[in-house]
Amino acid sequence: MPEVIFNGPDGRLEGRYQPGKEPNAPIAIVLHPHPEFGGTMNNQIVYHLFYMFAQRGFAVLRFNSRGVGRSQGTFDHGIGELSDAAAALDWLQALNRESRGCWIAGFSFGAWIGMQLLMRRPEVEGFISVTPPENLYDFSFLAPCPSSGLIIHGDKDRVAPPSAVQKLVDKLKTQKGITIEQQIVEGANHFYEGKVEDLVGKCSEYLDRRRAEIAAGGGR
Repeated sequence: MPEVIFNGPDGRLEGRYQPGKEPNAPIAIVLHPHPEFGGTMNNQIVYHLFYMFAQRGFAVLRFNSRGVGRSQGTFDHGIGELSDAAAALDWLQALNRESRGCWIAGFSFGAWIGMQLLMRRPEVEGFISVTPPENLYDFSFLAPCPSSGLIIHGDKDRVAPPSAVQKLVDKLKTQKGITIEQQIVEGANHFYEGKVEDLVGKCSEYLDRRRAEIAAGGGR
């Protein structure tokens, strides 16, 4: 798994990149949780989601946003981190010009950044949003949400309570032309302690099912 350095809007960004198994392999980007609370590309959920995509032949990238690890810059409360994510996706797409299909996954703060990114990218065919903290950040930009995806969260989460995530799900489910699937990991707190395997299993099942539907002409 190559270490990579690429140019972001505020300096160099470091990442880990796994090339796809085929020239036209789909691509995916995985976004880490809040940097000021220890969030990095080596977070175990980010790491497992990265390998979930890699095992399915995706060209996949995880990276440290500005000011994290060896990435240059300083934390920018989401504005700069969104620009970093856009630069990372640009870099990934430039390496994989024949790619068919683009996915975005993010955990907590990374889910918020990821859902903003997909608003700017009509080519995104799906997303996986792990515990989007609707109670901590403004998600009103999802009007409308441009692609179908999975919102998954734990029922014992005290950081992003189930009731807050439910508000986001209910809002998105009223939109036509997309399908928002909600799954709950029973017994899981915000960090999925002892439940990471359950989380990744549900994400993997969703990804496999959606990819099969898209291949069969099921669209977005």
